[in-house]
Amino acid sequence: MEELYWKKEKRIASIIINRSHKKNAFNLNMFQTLSVLLDEIEHDKEVKVVVLCGADGSAFSAGADISEFLQNRTSAQKAKQYNTIALKAVEKLYHFPKPTIAAIRGLAIGGGLELVLACDFRFASHESLLGITAAKLAIVYNLSSTKRLIDAVGASKAKEMLYTGKLVKAQEGHEIGLVNYVLPYEELLKSAYDYASQLAEKSSLALNGTKKVIQAVLNGDIEEDENIEQLILASFESEDYQEGIQAFLEKRKPNFK
Repeated sequence: MEELYWKKEKRIASIIINRSHKKNAFNLNMFQTLSVLLDEIEHDKEVKVVVLCGADGSAFSAGADISEFLQNRTSAQKAKQYNTIALKAVEKLYHFPKPTIAAIRGLAIGGGLELVLACDFRFASHESLLGITAAKLAIVYNLSSTKRLIDAVGASKAKEMLYTGKLVKAQEGHEIGLVNYVLPYEELLKSAYDYASQLAEKSSLALNGTKKVIQAVLNGDIEEDENIEQLILASFESEDYQEGIQAFLEKRKPNFK
């Protein structure tokens, strides 16, 4: 079985991290593969929502595979090459147009937490541990992922996590805004997929457009530029808009295209 693959059930795609013997740590090839998988899923018109999870409960992902570092990150030049590939995958996930959900069982550390923070929603089981331990390896963390951590938990808590490298328990993660929902292990996947099913019933046009607007706000925009304005106005000319109005008037569930 491949270390990273995706499958589809109805309108939901699942990206499966399948490297349990390494606590689902990402090697460089897996970061490259993730970019390819996201392109495939983006172009699948049937898919409306994406769920990321580990193949089993051993971990979501313990981060980047440190055993590769002596080969791939032993100089600034090599680190830049490695980081470019890894960050491309994380950024592609963050900017992915369809809603994304991270279903976290076990560890989500370093690059694993980067992937989690790049998702729209984060479901964690009670025993999950989350953190960024870069300080323990004398690594300065990248700006984009640091910003997403700050957006989630605030500057003070982000400093605490990054300076100390401590692992945060799921319940504390919920209290500080790192995760959205904390659930018993046996209920986690069902809850995440139930949520994905709810999103899949909504208009993709509305979900994807709203995601772009929210990302613009997080990037510091305070006024609509031409692209955002056109995105909003175009929604009023869509088939989904007409269907939504008609369904409301007829008191039925809409059938969005």
